[in-house]
Amino acid sequence: MPNERELRVISSDANSLPWQERPNPRIGMSSYMKVLHEDPETGVRVSLNFYPKGFVTKWHTHPCGHGMYVLQGILKTHEGVYGPGSFVWFPEGILAEHGATAETDVLTLFITNKRFEIEYK
Repeated sequence: MPNERELRVISSDANSLPWQERPNPRIGMSSYMKVLHEDPETGVRVSLNFYPKGFVTKWHTHPCGHGMYVLQGILKTHEGVYGPGSFVWFPEGILAEHGATAETDVLTLFITNKRFEIEYK
């Protein structure tokens, strides 16, 4: 039988969470994140990620798969651009670029399948 902790619903009020600034010295800009949930055992993370116009995370890989559901704006990737309602999944280890277009900010729901790390190429 699962214990009570396993049976509890986890919720977040994104409106009351502060944006965490994430400076990226490689491009001289910051992105912003609100962590909605992070599982301490698996590392799975769900967050809101905001990229201001012109912010693109240059060529990199992650040791986790991650998905981005576009809420507002246009998500630019190495394979194309995606508007609101689009979901883009990046398999673990794929060499990728992603962020905002030069003209438009982008807000995404960002989901990882395990602990998040980034390695620039």
